Amino acid sequence: MSLSPGGPDLASLSALDDPVRRRLYEVVTRQDEPVGRDEAAAATGIGRALAVYHLDKLVEVGLLTASYQRPPGRSGPGAGRPAKLYARSDREFAVTVPPREYELAARLLVQVVASDPSDRSRAVLGETAHRLGAELGRGFRASATDEDAAERDEAGRPAADRDEAGRPAADRDEAGRPAGGQDVEGALMQQGYEPSRDDDVIRLRNCPFHQLAERHRDVVCTMNLALIQGVVAGLGADSWRPALDPRPGYCCVAIGGDQP
Repeated sequence: MSLSPGGPDLASLSALDDPVRRRLYEVVTRQDEPVGRDEAAAATGIGRALAVYHLDKLVEVGLLTASYQRPPGRSGPGAGRPAKLYARSDREFAVTVPPREYELAARLLVQVVASDPSDRSRAVLGETAHRLGAELGRGFRASATDEDAAERDEAGRPAADRDEAGRPAADRDEAGRPAGGQDVEGALMQQGYEPSRDDDVIRLRNCPFHQLAERHRDVVCTMNLALIQGVVAGLGADSWRPALDPRPGYCCVAIGGDQP
């Protein structure tokens, strides 16, 4: 959604300018399941009443949705009132000043690729996505290496996951997980994927191409996979292998770590 200055959707996004509301929004959106009022208040370190006020304001402006649910195992008379739970809204927001229609251009380009009977356009798209992903991965690694150099100046030791050249220091990190996972998560976080690691698998809570994928899933998910494969290759995180693994509420790509 592209917003004109002063529109109601711009006012919705302006609600996040309040630091308390922004923290509450982040707490809710980082969870896989809806979040209750007490949990949100505890996570942000504020009182319950204040949390309730701001959570309901975020619902009012469309950034969150609210539902009611009884605690597990409680039903029927005497079970008490259902708890109010909060989750991220399905609405999407984008502010461009002056207004731009980048999504429209993307939809047109994807339609061209999808309608090419030769599949040559798909192949070129995959190659281009992998190349761009590799550039993003190398850029992130270079930035991380610079930061690590500064840390070594202060602490006299390299970061745990990387060697002097910025490559994974070993096949597995100190926790026994595949090395390089922190870099993979960091690089994908910069691109809006919202990575979450579960044991030796990194899943992505957000797809930056969600609307396009809804219309042209095959083309967009294949492009997305090539892009993430490029990011991992550019990072030199050879222990991590992206693959298509669509699940409700997640991006279509998951990145699995090699087993020991």
